[in-house]
Amino acid sequence: MAAALAAKGAGAGKVAILERAGELGGILNQCIHNGFGLHWFKEELTGPEYATRFVQQVQRSGIDTYLNTMVLELTPQPRITAVSSDYGLVEFTARSVVFAAGCRERTRGAINIPGFRPAGVLTAGTAQRYINIEGFMPGREVVILGSGDIGLIMARRLTLEGAKVKAVIEILPYAAGLARNVAQCLEDFHIPLYLSSTVINIHGQERINGVTMAQVDPDRAVVSGTERFIPCDTLLLSVGLIPENELTAAGGVKLDPRTGGPTVDEYRHTSIPGVYACGNVLHVHDLVDYVSEEGEIAGTAAALGYGSHEGTEIVPGRGVRYVVPHRLSAAQPFNLYLRVVEPQERVRLFIGDKQVVKRNVKPSEMLRIGISAQEAAELRRLKRVEVRLEEAP
Repeated sequence: MAAALAAKGAGAGKVAILERAGELGGILNQCIHNGFGLHWFKEELTGPEYATRFVQQVQRSGIDTYLNTMVLELTPQPRITAVSSDYGLVEFTARSVVFAAGCRERTRGAINIPGFRPAGVLTAGTAQRYINIEGFMPGREVVILGSGDIGLIMARRLTLEGAKVKAVIEILPYAAGLARNVAQCLEDFHIPLYLSSTVINIHGQERINGVTMAQVDPDRAVVSGTERFIPCDTLLLSVGLIPENELTAAGGVKLDPRTGGPTVDEYRHTSIPGVYACGNVLHVHDLVDYVSEEGEIAGTAAALGYGSHEGTEIVPGRGVRYVVPHRLSAAQPFNLYLRVVEPQERVRLFIGDKQVVKRNVKPSEMLRIGISAQEAAELRRLKRVEVRLEEAP
């Protein structure tokens, strides 16, 4: 919606949103907790409140919306083929396309937990929908595998609904979610967090009746003798998100294996002319405010035809897991997004010759570094720019 509004505001004559669900807003509609909008609206909102602000703007803007519409194919023209319960099979030919399809959760099959396939094993996002939209409780005695933000928020949500959350188990030696969510969702409710641990077996046939957890060493191998049975009737999985890029990949868009999303320049222009990407389909964000910011960049560029599939290459170096954008096509100010490999204290971040001193960095907290027009012009003269971390003196 932010991209569509920006495109309309930048002068695009006709803008359409194709939405698979029956309403606009995506995953925000089931995120009834607060904490949204502090950067974008300068106030704290729930997910539905945040989405509603955009829905109302879209309704006033004259943007066409096609709900219950599933996009099936993207071709390089670019042309989109979609199917809709209201319109049947439809084709759209556009000057520009912005992909904002979001991401999906990793499931049990993606992490290969052994055991039977009983009821009561589900992703944290599915449990969130059951409770907040469908009105169902998924269980009463819960173990959560993974300390991503959705899992942390669901630990608190289940506790508030009367369930007993017995453990949050994280294979990494540090929490995978935001520090504020660890404090507000676990520590405030005395929910134990077990680090460097994982679930190695699921027990039960018709319904899960427990899990076996164990500690892991630095290579993530199970430490023998640390196994422990935890009785429970529900196991929630919060073990990572995957950008929804099957359509973009099939359309020939170049993807970054680190982010799982398209490679883009600072205008969010992909490797296919006229095709842009933004939000969680590009890389998984911590804050929806930055998703909106990125949507505005992509929508404006799509309307004005900005961007290129060539330019100065920006690559992650030592201590940096990924960077977005992946290339620089103009000498304009922009924000560089990145994630680090592991938690570190007091480091210097190098972006070419530019240095930024950070007190603490964590993989769970995406860094957003502003690059001025002058700095962008200096970077643009280079063929390749490495972004790396070093210990500060």
